[in-house]
Amino acid sequence: MNARKLANSICDVLIRNGFQALLAGGCVRDLLLGREPTDYDVATDAPPNKVMEFFPESVAVGAQFGVILIPRDGFKVEVATFRSDVGYSDGRHPDSVLYTKTAQEDVQRRDFTINGLLMCHDTDEILDFVGGREDLRAGFIRAIGNADQRFAEDKLRMLRAVRFAARFGFEVEAETFRAIRKHVKDIDQVSAERVRDELTKMLSEGAAGNAFRLLDQTWLLQKVLPEIAAMKGVEQPPQYHPEGDVWVHTCMMLDGITAGSSTTFAWGVLLHDVGKPPTFRSAAETGDRIRFDGHVEVGVPMGEEICRRLKMSNDDTEQILALIANHMRFKDAEQMRSSTLKRFIRLPKFDEHLALHKLDCLSSNRNLESYDFVSQFLARTPVEDVRPPRLLTGDDLVYMGYRPGPKFSEILHAVEDAQLEGNISTREEALKYVEKAYSASKLK
Repeated sequence: MNARKLANSICDVLIRNGFQALLAGGCVRDLLLGREPTDYDVATDAPPNKVMEFFPESVAVGAQFGVILIPRDGFKVEVATFRSDVGYSDGRHPDSVLYTKTAQEDVQRRDFTINGLLMCHDTDEILDFVGGREDLRAGFIRAIGNADQRFAEDKLRMLRAVRFAARFGFEVEAETFRAIRKHVKDIDQVSAERVRDELTKMLSEGAAGNAFRLLDQTWLLQKVLPEIAAMKGVEQPPQYHPEGDVWVHTCMMLDGITAGSSTTFAWGVLLHDVGKPPTFRSAAETGDRIRFDGHVEVGVPMGEEICRRLKMSNDDTEQILALIANHMRFKDAEQMRSSTLKRFIRLPKFDEHLALHKLDCLSSNRNLESYDFVSQFLARTPVEDVRPPRLLTGDDLVYMGYRPGPKFSEILHAVEDAQLEGNISTREEALKYVEKAYSASKLK
């Protein structure tokens, strides 16, 4: 069983019971583009209650809109009843749903022509009532029917138009593009979670640079991420950044994010230099060259505000902020003490830090010396040398006569430092080290 077979079997059951059933939307588009669909949808004239009757395992995920989810063997297919939607007062959901009997009526409510295609599951015959095949061939993202109306119905469609155009390397058709700019102010009506999810898809589908350039061209970037829009025109010292300003540099890094990259890595790449615009100082001001003193320290709280605004999880926020906070540390790696370097590479998901640094270098002066140094250190250093077993605990310090308190963490940190430096390796050596270095701190 796979998702296509599940979708086909659902169509078979519906047709045997006297209803129409067709593969619909993105899966048809992807099949025509020679891509493996990530999921399958079925459109039918069977009402939701009938669909649930035929498939007892089904779940009513959107029954009020005629959408039923059918899970089986680890796969799932959404089955939607043909409908036409009436009114979108909230800019997302239809005020009322009218079930229809024809697929032709149903596709008129969908967003873009390339997503309005239907396919007979058994013959692969394509039903195209909106010109989707022609737009696929021409490489256009075109709203179905009236573009203004489509975006008024669901404002998120503006971001989706950008994402699809970037993902497929298509162009947003002129009237659709114009309508996005006309309605751009309305993107504020979309929930933070939906905006976040759409931006995350843009960042992780393998065309992030193109997506963000198009966000800028459609005027959406200034609305959804003004901190990124502020990077435009912020010059950088050419000896370190021959590629251009902060915006150009960031887009080049976005170009290097491969499809399927983690959410935190992709957002870390986008936000790593977010503190540069507010910390810019010209060569005339500094007396030598353009500088961004403190851009990391400024960028971390800015990144946190963005993550909170977009309602990212605490875990994702923590990692994204760590990527911002640590991205400049690589330049000092060769001068770090062994203990400092080992602690550095112990950062959670250090592979993301290293990958971000590599992208940073390749999108600027292309100097990979620090990257190579850290990579080689990782390759030759055993895990037990990076994370050795603890030699002493707080209980040991109490037994030795030390007063519990803030001094404990300093002593234990110093013991681990000596261990990471290779100066001590046994419990006995650790006890002697503490006695010698901290005897004055004992209780009298």
